[in-house]
Amino acid sequence: MKILVSDKISQKGIDILDAAKDRGVEYDVKPGLSAQELIATIPSYEGLIVRSSTKVTAEVIDAAANLKMVGRAGIGVDNVDVEAASKGGVIVMNTPDSNATTTAEHTIAMMMALSRNIPQATASMRGNQWEKSRFTGVELMGKTLGVVGLGRIGSLVVKRANGLEMNVVAYDPYIPHEMAEKIGVELIEKKELFRRADYITVHVPKTQDTVNLIDEKQFAAMKKGVRIINCARGGIVNEEALYKAIISGKVAGAALDVFEQEPPPSEHPLLSLEQVICTPHLGAATGEAQEKVAVAVAQQMVDYFTKGRIVNAINVPSIDPEVLAVIQPYLELAEKLGSFSAQFLEGAVKEVSIEYIGEAAEHDIKLLTVAALKGLMAPYKENVNLVNAPILARGRGIKVVESIIRDSEDFTTLIKLDLITEKTSGSVAGTLFADKEPRIVLIDEYRLEAVPSGNMLVFSNEDTPGVIGRIGTIMGNNDINIAGMQLGRTRPNGMAVAILNIDSPVPKEVLDQIRALPKIVYAKPIEL
Repeated sequence: MKILVSDKISQKGIDILDAAKDRGVEYDVKPGLSAQELIATIPSYEGLIVRSSTKVTAEVIDAAANLKMVGRAGIGVDNVDVEAASKGGVIVMNTPDSNATTTAEHTIAMMMALSRNIPQATASMRGNQWEKSRFTGVELMGKTLGVVGLGRIGSLVVKRANGLEMNVVAYDPYIPHEMAEKIGVELIEKKELFRRADYITVHVPKTQDTVNLIDEKQFAAMKKGVRIINCARGGIVNEEALYKAIISGKVAGAALDVFEQEPPPSEHPLLSLEQVICTPHLGAATGEAQEKVAVAVAQQMVDYFTKGRIVNAINVPSIDPEVLAVIQPYLELAEKLGSFSAQFLEGAVKEVSIEYIGEAAEHDIKLLTVAALKGLMAPYKENVNLVNAPILARGRGIKVVESIIRDSEDFTTLIKLDLITEKTSGSVAGTLFADKEPRIVLIDEYRLEAVPSGNMLVFSNEDTPGVIGRIGTIMGNNDINIAGMQLGRTRPNGMAVAILNIDSPVPKEVLDQIRALPKIVYAKPIEL
């Protein structure tokens, strides 16, 4: 459990790593590594802690043969190739709560400074000028603030703006109206926000959907004299469009803590405008925030390697150890059902429908589905885990459907997988016995109670005397011990399905003997 700290973090974070040495955690602090140095260094480490300087590229991920987790000391992860990390099975986590307050406060400070021309007046005073009338400002009270994005930071900005007696409206397509009402903001459409707002502040991550979220078209829809604040990420507000909007008089001013290129070039046109105030990405730059993010990322990293706890992960559901203890048997069951299904049914999987019935429906089905996909993808690829299983399934074009049935007639809990492949279709269902041991209880329409573990042989036959005995004889003649057997049938002398638990794999030549027996429909080896 070796961790590399490749950016400078607060000593309090280092102290947490140091205190975990007696639990098997080792660490090295190597800030300032070049890209090539990082690629050469990273294969020795299981964990990587970064801030914003280190770029965790796809090349770094490819070189990181042992990497399990990347921890970002801060909220943004745009310096981490999350897609490459996910494909490589690497967990990416951030510390979203630790610098939310300081960034929200910086937003309010920038809005106030913009409204009262404080930086410009300071510069004037340093030039021995007393230009009182030149720097007449505007009040915030009664003005309309439009907040784009109601995440942790956006919500804190709303609360502070309400305290300033501003009229606050917000746009966020992922927030229900009830939640917006609780924090005291009117939720409206984006077009309406642009039309009504005197001030607009953005608090969304930088993604394909949010790059150039505000450009020429949006500026055209705004009221004359609007002011723009961006303490989120450069590129969310199109800088060229903002420059033109300020020059035209449409935008009265802008307060920018972030730029598309950081640091921006000295000839950047926005830096030449007196209506623009700016800071060098200081949103999270307080002593308190830097300590908080360092402590948070170090503790999250230690908790993962020593307790298996996943917190604030970007690409996998977070798991608390106490919750994990409860849900672990269900995760094991879902994974075994997925692996069994993939080996049992022939052909590439096209679609999997997963039903959670009874007590299984009370748990985090998103996590259970990931576990089922992990099992489903395991026969196709090595190193499948809870991080990359959904990515691999999506890459194969597998459609995933989930459903919940709260009440169960036959079992207190049941997980059922229905698969469609290019060649066939079928279903497998499992439950947990009282001791939380998984059992396969349904294969298609056949009921049985089989232990999904180790080497297994699944076969179907016409239900006539002698079939089981002949298979047992073949097994015995080849020194393959049968540890258990479960049989399911729909009616006497009809069709039957059986599962044998065996102590060793079935060689191909033995499998061929079984398949050649009369009355055998199919025989398939399974390894779980």
